[in-house]
Amino acid sequence: MPATPLRIGLVGAGGIAHAHMPGLLRLGPVVVFARDGAEDLAAAFAETAADAGSSITVVDSLAALLDVVDVVDVVTPTFAHAEVVPAALGAGKDVISEKPLARTDADAADLVQRARDAGRALYPAQVVRWFPAYARLQEAVATGLLGDLAVLRFVRSGAFPIRTAWFADTELSGGIVMDQMIHDLDIARWIAGEVTTVSAVAVRSGTEAEPVAAAHVLLTHASGAISHVAGVWGPQHLAFTTEYSVTGTLGSLSHRSRDELDSVADLAVPEAVDGFLPQVDPAEDPYGLELADFVGAIAGTGPAPRVTAEDGAAAVRIANAALRSIASGQPEVLS
Repeated sequence: MPATPLRIGLVGAGGIAHAHMPGLLRLGPVVVFARDGAEDLAAAFAETAADAGSSITVVDSLAALLDVVDVVDVVTPTFAHAEVVPAALGAGKDVISEKPLARTDADAADLVQRARDAGRALYPAQVVRWFPAYARLQEAVATGLLGDLAVLRFVRSGAFPIRTAWFADTELSGGIVMDQMIHDLDIARWIAGEVTTVSAVAVRSGTEAEPVAAAHVLLTHASGAISHVAGVWGPQHLAFTTEYSVTGTLGSLSHRSRDELDSVADLAVPEAVDGFLPQVDPAEDPYGLELADFVGAIAGTGPAPRVTAEDGAAAVRIANAALRSIASGQPEVLS
């Protein structure tokens, strides 16, 4: 990090802000703006800030935040990205944006172009690329350990996010495919290359108070490999788990997060974080690693991160193709 730490603005104070805050405080002072919950977020991390030798300041408008920060970390609901990110880029700030980069293909493409035109960095927080099991998978594929890929299978499950109503509104959030499964859709493209065809099915059941949603997405890659991505938003007691199995001409590699839960099962979890988000070991926090890479690249003290704005837009295009396939019952061909 630079001798004088960059001043980081955090826009939003929901559950994912709790995952970002520890890593941000290790990088520099944090300024927070949110329509609701900013003061509570600052209070929850006051001790963490003191331990890190950092600080948290709450401001009452986005304009006030943009006046005093160097970098903006956008953790607002998905549908607000198309408003907040352009404002930050227009103010000459480098931007980190939570996934998905935007709700629509057009908005995602617009954000990428705005960043190019402004000459600023725009990094989508596709944090699973920083989870150790997925980083190991990418390295194994990149070094040829698995040979030519044939079949990839990814599964992600957790509690249905019922605390905030917008998650259940597919028009606003993109539902389970756009909000949860976009991680594995991004990983499949990262590992196996560009996607040419997308087929998907989904189901929503249960009650308004106890909903359940699931989807299956089948991707055909330009390489000929096939990826099967499954996602579940289940009952509130359902633990967050992930797994994958990837097979190529020289071997296979698999992962099940349940096999690793004992190492983190007794860690404290903030009240704002539940079975909707994974538990992470603070000593190897993927959110912190991701943010450190982003800020290091922005400050010019580190290499280019492992994800680009274009990657974020591509993940949005794949997720929206899956949503169209669910609606039509037909495969979607990507150009």
